[in-house]
Amino acid sequence: MSVAYFCRYTNLAATIHLLRTRSITLLNPGTWDDTNDSYFMSEYKRLKNAQSVLALCFAESEESYHHWRVFSNGGDGVRIEFDKKGLLAALTKDPNVRAEKVTHRKIEDQRKLMIGCEELPFLKRWPYSDEREFRLVYTSSAEAVEYKDYPIALASIRRITLSPWMLKALSDSVKGVLRSIEGCSKLRVFQSTLIANEVWKGLTARVG
Repeated sequence: MSVAYFCRYTNLAATIHLLRTRSITLLNPGTWDDTNDSYFMSEYKRLKNAQSVLALCFAESEESYHHWRVFSNGGDGVRIEFDKKGLLAALTKDPNVRAEKVTHRKIEDQRKLMIGCEELPFLKRWPYSDEREFRLVYTSSAEAVEYKDYPIALASIRRITLSPWMLKALSDSVKGVLRSIEGCSKLRVFQSTLIANEVWKGLTARVG
């Protein structure tokens, strides 16, 4: 099912950079934790004889413990929710950028099928399917770069959620810092209550 938003799990430094520069950065996938995934990207680069292959990953799903722990672990984690249509309109003006959902397949099923070269950047193993990943991939045969910035409108940011592990004593100050950035005074910034939600805890009062 398609959604109107997608989320980038990142850290506080990258969030400040994004807000101050009004840009989003596609990066070299060579350092990704999943070496199966980074290998597919390197093979895609080799087969395309490309000088650069860069990528940026999003989640088309609601907040989850898995996403926080894997992609934004620790007190400086941040979840940025973007308007999908607006962000894609800005980035896909570049014909070198492809934007697609990631397909997840089982090894035993894949052995029966041929893999097209253009599938490689958007193909992952089935155990990752809960991530509901959407990916932007930049490919260039002309320039060798490690990253590429694309300008975005601040209006494409729907909300920013701070880490559930950030100390409560710090969260108000961090919210203030983010809103003090030029053009961000009305930014919707919250702290996740995923691991400590008073409404959820209050359900114990209804135990019969």
